[in-house]
Amino acid sequence: MLQNSTLHRLTMSYKVLFTGFLLVIGVGLLMAGAQIMLTHGMADGKPGLSINDIVYSYYGNRTGSKLESMLNGQMKAMAPDEVRFDLIQWARDGASMKDWEGRIKPQVDQYCVSCHGGESSLPNFTKPEVFQSVAAVDSGASIASLTRVSHIHLFGIAFIFLFVGWIFAMSEYTQRWKLILISTPFVFLIVDILSWWLTKFSPVFAWLTMIGGVGYSLASTAMIFTSLAQMWVPREHWLSFWENDKE
Repeated sequence: MLQNSTLHRLTMSYKVLFTGFLLVIGVGLLMAGAQIMLTHGMADGKPGLSINDIVYSYYGNRTGSKLESMLNGQMKAMAPDEVRFDLIQWARDGASMKDWEGRIKPQVDQYCVSCHGGESSLPNFTKPEVFQSVAAVDSGASIASLTRVSHIHLFGIAFIFLFVGWIFAMSEYTQRWKLILISTPFVFLIVDILSWWLTKFSPVFAWLTMIGGVGYSLASTAMIFTSLAQMWVPREHWLSFWENDKE
């Protein structure tokens, strides 16, 4: 039924359906960006996403521990400075279990186990061996976690790009640019996921993560806004703008 339709000729039912989907996806992409800023973006302890954040997330900060990276990054506000410094020093001194009961456990119980208590997917810090493991040298994301996150992203985000591209395919656009914009998110998604694995073994590939994320975000944004405009803005307005732009 929709095979030969264009967006501005769709019935009101399809316009409302597609608009709702595109708006939700747009907000979802914004939330994904915010989540990246609040997690990976604080890996080096400074606000904003940088190359160091990506390196620390996947390759690791091999001059310190995951515990130190967390306490200086996204977990910085969760404990007083003196507690953070004491836990970091304990990790740097070798994370000896002889200090666990009297010195470390009370601080962990007070400031950490409310979230890391074994009732969520977060590491269970009620177990001393788990807390000791995050105090080891930070070697970045594990192979197991990379495998899990990679397949979730590939399956989930590919479906998003499928439906966004399917809607955009009904836009009035040159065939060449239509094919470029539809294919770009899939290409950059693969670049993004591949860069995680490459960065895990060499920090020089961290730039690819930036390129991949920016690439599919820009292409998706262009398709979403173009689709919304061609469904709701009078055709003579966006058609004249597009023709002037081509000149």
